[in-house]
Amino acid sequence: MAGTTGQTNGGAYRNRNGSGLPSGRRRRERRRRRGSGRRLAALVFCCVVLGGAAAVAGTAFTGVEAFRSSCSLDSLQEVTIGENSFIYAADGSFLGVIPADKNRQPLHLDEMSSWLGKATVAIEDRRFYEHGGVDYEGIFRAAWANLEAHDVVQGGSTITQQLVRNLYRPVGTERTLQRKLKEACLAIKLDQAWSKEKILETYMNQVYYGAHAYGVEAAAQTYFSTSARDLTLPEAALIAGLPQAPSYYDPFSRQTEAVRRRNEVLRAMLEGGAITQAQHAAAAVAPIALKPGRLYSEIREPFFFSFVREQLIEEYGANMVRTGGLRVYTTIDLRFQKLAQAAIKGTLDEPTDPASAIVAINPANGAIRAMVSVAPGRQRSQFNLAAQGKRQAGSAFKTFVLTEAVRRGINPDSTIYVSAPFTWQPDPQSEPWSPKTYDGSYYGPSTITQSTLRSDNSVYARLTLDLGPESIVKIAHEMGVRSQLEPVASIGLGSNDVSVLDMASAYATLAAGGVYSKPMAVRKVVLPNGEVDTQTGWGQPERQRVVPDGVAWNVTRILAQNLLYGTGTRAYFGRPAAGKTGTTDNHTDAWFCGYTPTLAAAVWVGYPSATIEMTNVHGIAVTGGSFPAEIWNLFVSQALARAPAVDFLPPKQQVAWRPWQGQYEFEGDTSTLETGTTDTTQTGTTGPVTATTEPPPTTGPPPPTTGPPPPTTEPPPTTGPSTEPPPPPPTVTVG
Repeated sequence: MAGTTGQTNGGAYRNRNGSGLPSGRRRRERRRRRGSGRRLAALVFCCVVLGGAAAVAGTAFTGVEAFRSSCSLDSLQEVTIGENSFIYAADGSFLGVIPADKNRQPLHLDEMSSWLGKATVAIEDRRFYEHGGVDYEGIFRAAWANLEAHDVVQGGSTITQQLVRNLYRPVGTERTLQRKLKEACLAIKLDQAWSKEKILETYMNQVYYGAHAYGVEAAAQTYFSTSARDLTLPEAALIAGLPQAPSYYDPFSRQTEAVRRRNEVLRAMLEGGAITQAQHAAAAVAPIALKPGRLYSEIREPFFFSFVREQLIEEYGANMVRTGGLRVYTTIDLRFQKLAQAAIKGTLDEPTDPASAIVAINPANGAIRAMVSVAPGRQRSQFNLAAQGKRQAGSAFKTFVLTEAVRRGINPDSTIYVSAPFTWQPDPQSEPWSPKTYDGSYYGPSTITQSTLRSDNSVYARLTLDLGPESIVKIAHEMGVRSQLEPVASIGLGSNDVSVLDMASAYATLAAGGVYSKPMAVRKVVLPNGEVDTQTGWGQPERQRVVPDGVAWNVTRILAQNLLYGTGTRAYFGRPAAGKTGTTDNHTDAWFCGYTPTLAAAVWVGYPSATIEMTNVHGIAVTGGSFPAEIWNLFVSQALARAPAVDFLPPKQQVAWRPWQGQYEFEGDTSTLETGTTDTTQTGTTGPVTATTEPPPTTGPPPPTTGPPPPTTEPPPTTGPSTEPPPPPPTVTVG
C-alpha cells in the first residue's frame, strides 16, 4: 500500500502549454478540430432528441452555420469568483487569510497532484481528450441510460461545457434547447481556442467542492489540511467525486456516501487505465483520513491582521481585498509579537487583571514591529485596543508640552514655575479648574526639568496655559498623534483620548531626532498577476522633520533622566532609553511610553470598559510607573537583546535659548522659598504655597546609562500608590 496510495504525484502529468500530449493524442487533437462542423451538426441532432423538440429538427441543421457565427467567446461575460488574499509577517511566515466570499486559491496544473486530473477526467468526462468540447457519444449514452431508468441518472455535459457554465454567463440560466445549443457551441469554440491542459486546469480551479471551497487547493486544505500537490490517490479520488453533489457526498457529515463516491471514482480510473488493479485495490479500502483545515479561518496576530486589512480596504476597496487574490507582506516581527505577549502575560497573570496593549515602531522608517493586545480571563475580542481603542494618556502627554516649550527656546533647566495649588477661571461664568498633584505634595519653585521628573501637574497646568492649548494640539499632531484633540486647558495633563498607536508613533519621532515617520504596516503587495504593486507606495517610508534635532535631543535628555531619577525607574534596563509615565483619574488608565535609538514602544494598561478603577491589582494601585513600566522593560530589553547598545546621536543643531516670560511663570526670589510658607498670587488664585526640600539638582546632563542606575532620591513605590499625579477631567476650555 505504501507504494500505491502513499504516492502524492503519480508521475509527471502535462505541461500548461499542452506539449506533453502523446503522438496518438496529438493526431486525435488535429482530427477533432477538423471535424468540429460535423460534431456541431450531430450536437444539434442530439439536443433535439434529448429535448424532445422534434418540431425544430427541420430547421436545426439548416441553421448550423448561422448559429456557429452567432456564438462568440468575445461576447461572454466573465463570472468573477475571486481569490483569497494572504497576509505574511516580515520574515515571510504566514499570518492569515482574508477569505473571498467563495474560498479559492488557484494553482497551475503542474502544481497539483496528477491524481486529481486523472480522477477528474475519469469521473467527469472520460473522453475529454477525444472529443472537441462536446461529446455527442456521451449525450446518446446518457440519453439511453436516462430512458432506461425513467429518471435523470447521467449527464452528457463535458468538462468544457461545465467550464463554460461556471466561468461565463453566456445566455442566462433557463433550461431551454436554445441555451443548450449556445452553451455547446461556446464549448466547441473554447476547445478550439484553449489547450486541453488549460481547460482542465481552469475547471479544477473553478468548480465547487463543498464546504465553501472553490478549486482543488481550497478543497485539499479544507478536507485534508494539505496542498493539492501533496494529495494521495484516495484523497484525490474523494475530492474529484464531490462536484456532482457536494452536500450529499460531504465527507465531514456523510462519510458512507463519501466513501462510496470515492470508490466510484477509483473504479472509473481503473476502467479508463489511469491506475492499475493493485493501486485500485489498495486505495478502495483506505480509510478517509480527514484533517479539517484551518488555513482559511485561523489568523495569527488577529489585531495586527485586522489593522492591515483596514489599510488594504482603504486603498483597494472591500471587494478587491476579499476577492483580489492579493499577497500582502507586512512589517510585523513575530519574535517581537511573542515577546510583547509574554511581557504582558508574565506581569498581568490573574484572570481578573486589567488588559494591556503594546505597539512598537522602528523610528527609522515607521515600520510597526509589534501590535499586541491581551485581556486576561476574557474571551477574545474583535476590538483592537492597540489601534482602535482610545483612552486618556495622563501625564504621558506632558512630553508634548515639554517639546513645545523647548521648541520655543524655553530652557527647561533654568525656567522656573511654582509647584503649588492652582485654580484657573478665565471668567466668572466658567467653572473653576484646580489641578492637583497625586498625593497633595508641592515643591515650590521648580524648574521644568525637575517638574517633569516628578510629573508635577500644578507646574504643567501653568506651562500649558502659557504655551496655549492650541499649540499643544498642533505639536502632538505633528509628532504623530492622529486622534482628534480638543484644545482644553487640561490637554497638557492628558485629558484627550488617544490610541496606543498614536503614542508609540509620536514618541518614535523623538527617538528619530525629531523626524516623524508615518506608521507603516505593509511592506509589499503582490497582485494576482504576480506583479508587485508599485503605484501605492507600500514599503516606502513617509518621513518629515517636525522638530529640530536639538529640540528632540533636549527632550530625550530629560526623559532619559526620568528612567534614572523620576517616575519611570522600573523601565530602566541598563541601556540608553527615555520615557514618560501616565496615570489617569481614579486609576482607570496607566501608560508608559518610551524609546531607545532603535525602537519606540507605548504600553497601556486598563480595563476595556473604562469604568473599572485599578486601585487593587496585585495589592497595589496601578500607575504608569508600576505595571506599564515593568511591561515596557520586559518587552524592550528582550526585543533588543540581540542588538548592540547604541546611544542617542548628539544634535547637529543646538537650541538657541531665548528669554521667556510666561504669565504663570514664577518671578520671585527663589532664595526665600526654599522652606516655609509664603503667599503667592497667580491669575485666578491667591493662597499659601508650602515649599519642601527639592530633590537633587537635575539641570546637568544625565550620568552614563550603560551601567546600573544610581540610587534615586525618590524611588517609585513597589507595594503602595505611585507619586504619579492624575489629570483633571476635560471640563474647562480656553477662554
